[in-house]
Amino acid sequence: MVLSERKRGILDGVTIAVVTLLVSTILILACKANPLEAFGLFVKGVFGTPASFAEVFVKACPLMLTGLGCAVAFRTGFFNIGAEGQFYVGAIAATMVALGLPQVPGVVRMVLCFVAAFLCGGIWAFLAALLKTKFNISEIIVTIMLNYIVISFLGYAVRGFLMDPAGNVPQSAKLDESVQLPNLITSTRFHVGILIAFVLVVLVWFVLEKTTLGFEFKAVGLNRRGAGCNGIPVVRSIVLSAVLSGGLAATAGAIEVLAIQKKLLEGISANCGYTAVLIALVAFNRPLGVVIASLVYAAMQVGAGSMQRQLGVPSAIVNIIIGVVVVLILGRELLQWYQRSKKQA
Repeated sequence: MVLSERKRGILDGVTIAVVTLLVSTILILACKANPLEAFGLFVKGVFGTPASFAEVFVKACPLMLTGLGCAVAFRTGFFNIGAEGQFYVGAIAATMVALGLPQVPGVVRMVLCFVAAFLCGGIWAFLAALLKTKFNISEIIVTIMLNYIVISFLGYAVRGFLMDPAGNVPQSAKLDESVQLPNLITSTRFHVGILIAFVLVVLVWFVLEKTTLGFEFKAVGLNRRGAGCNGIPVVRSIVLSAVLSGGLAATAGAIEVLAIQKKLLEGISANCGYTAVLIALVAFNRPLGVVIASLVYAAMQVGAGSMQRQLGVPSAIVNIIIGVVVVLILGRELLQWYQRSKKQA
């Protein structure tokens, strides 16, 4: 039985890959380009130089943390669609600490940036968890509305109290070098924040898979009423998963400010908080799956960018392909669910 299930899983994976490849080929042909040349440029764009390969990890870093945050929340059935807003909260908090405490030594200030970002992101997600557990208000609606609030607040901040006094562009002053996360590989943007992301993935995996708290999260997500009847604190599990989820997404925002942008500006997330929902779904809420999905998505972005620059193939093809993959995976799950229900009947 196990062997047949594994074979079926491999077959399904190969089928999804083949369909994705066919769709990609059709889209490239529709752009009047040579698919073989396009795929060659895609691979070259990813692996051609150390800088391009490092760029995959740079783009995967925020997706990894926001996707991990969504995965943690989804484990308890808390559908956090607010990773985008929590990302912005973390970016704002980190910037305020970095610019507001110039007298604090760089390393200490950097740690304070991460602590402030994690706490603020956790509190931002806690608001939605509180409304859900106490008043049964949909967390989907609340987290989406909270996104709009914090995105608008960021626009106000970079035009007001956080605006660079030496300029007239809506952005903060540049952070001093002592609080910036350094690059680890010369001539690339591979920074320390990427290692932080991998460490957090390992820690979250351990919590979810090897601790009582992780078991409680899973039990609440599978059957909330059954978990409560067996003495598992349902409300506490939902709240903790939401806080952890928001904190992880906010950490991504802090890393983006400290390592990449080195200042706060509008549109800093590039919608990675919304993409994180897809990352978590494709990964089936598993930390290792989140890492793989984030790296694959980032590689597709980097490779598609190379195709667009050198061949004129729109990089928007990536979004279409990702949508196809998600539909295929969800269709596979729906088919398996139908087959199981039919056997039980």
